Amino acid sequence: MSSPTIIIDKKAVTIGDEINLLELIRKTGIELPTFCYNPELSVFGSCRMCLVDVEGRGLMPACSTKPEDGMKIRTNTKQVRDLRKMIIELMLASHDQECTTCTKSSDCRLQAVAKQLDVTNVRFKSMPHIEPHDVSSDAIRRDMSKCILCGDCVRACHEKQSVCALNFMYRGTQARVLPAFNKSLGESECVGCGQCVKVCPVGALTVKPGVNGVWTDLYNSEKTVVAQVAPSVRKALGEAFGVKPGVDCTGKIVSALKRMGFERVYDTSFSSDMVMAEVGREFTKRCEKNEKGPLFMSACPAWVAFCEEFYPELPGTLSACASPQQIFGSLCKSRLTKELGIQRENLAVVSFMPCAAKKREACLAKNAPGGNPDVDHVLTPKELIMMIEESGIVFNMLEDSPFDKPIDVAAGGGPGEAALKYLSKLQADNPTGDGIVTGKTEINGKKLSVAIVAGLANARTIINKVKSGEETYDLVKVMSCGDGCEYGAE
Repeated sequence: MSSPTIIIDKKAVTIGDEINLLELIRKTGIELPTFCYNPELSVFGSCRMCLVDVEGRGLMPACSTKPEDGMKIRTNTKQVRDLRKMIIELMLASHDQECTTCTKSSDCRLQAVAKQLDVTNVRFKSMPHIEPHDVSSDAIRRDMSKCILCGDCVRACHEKQSVCALNFMYRGTQARVLPAFNKSLGESECVGCGQCVKVCPVGALTVKPGVNGVWTDLYNSEKTVVAQVAPSVRKALGEAFGVKPGVDCTGKIVSALKRMGFERVYDTSFSSDMVMAEVGREFTKRCEKNEKGPLFMSACPAWVAFCEEFYPELPGTLSACASPQQIFGSLCKSRLTKELGIQRENLAVVSFMPCAAKKREACLAKNAPGGNPDVDHVLTPKELIMMIEESGIVFNMLEDSPFDKPIDVAAGGGPGEAALKYLSKLQADNPTGDGIVTGKTEINGKKLSVAIVAGLANARTIINKVKSGEETYDLVKVMSCGDGCEYGAE
């Protein structure tokens, strides 16, 4: 028997394991415009941009239509094109079009699709819903004047993270995406993970900016400014400045920061090693005392916020160890100030991180002894790129410079160190594509069960299984981002 096929723009295409017409059409090299479709989320079908003409059935959304043997589809008829253009014009008519000052400018899907469809004129009266920006969150800024009601943020918050901080409210022209009871984001259950920012196609949800604060400290002659750079930031900068894949651009990043005025530049890896050593000691003590329940690692601040919000009585123990970012800041404010002979308030610590949650973490009162934060500013890779471009630095012409020498780190030792090494190998061998990776090992005659969890919805699943007694673990590592710490919120 021949394989089931459909005809797409007069070309026969074999149906494989594609769940909808959109995926099958994309396989043929046709990129249909869409705002609400994300393969990692449930199908919503609200934007109607992916309409196609199905013979005998009329116009149908490709994202929510299952391919069937014998279908004949046209993706670019006059009717389809006119409807897509009209949808874009309606969106633009109700959209705040201050594009030049929008942080998503040049990276906005609405702009890209409008250009793709050659929308040069909006026939409808401009009636944007201008609303004040919500800057109550330390991690995320909301501008509902730019929201196109695609629902991506709602589904990401519900399905990937199970936080449910955002939802649709009201109807018709008054429809909005808001936290419950019309609260601000800072008052809601939001943990600052940034997954809503990651899926937002426009500038309605963005990472809260921090570049101006860093420049202010760099321009202040009384301030000494130092930086830490996370490993994943280096990859993002290499891609942005056209560095060939596999070429290490770390040295150029250090040189760029030194040119801007940073006194010292450190590698976050050294404080990550300190975290692993401390967690190793913590786990060793638990093993010696035969304590019940898993030790949950606490390096991800969104995960810690999730525990505090939803599981104040965790079935196990949340590690007392701070994150690498905060350990670095604390060490700088306590030791580097003495070395440099300066007051704590005259040292500004800047973290370059891929994660919006790190911004929220740095602002917590517990991380600001005496009112002075251990970490003063947290910037994303995009913000670092912005600073380099603002400085006029030609990145690819920079010479390489080494990181400044960090403080030595003591090893963890004991079964804790062995368990963490096993955990690292397990993660390397099994990328967390499915969200949960488990393994069993034996250390010093003790059988151990470990888990690596990506995504807070998966973390909820693990916690509930431990609470019910269905599963038993000794050590659990949780990352709030579904694709790991490398990709953060942007």
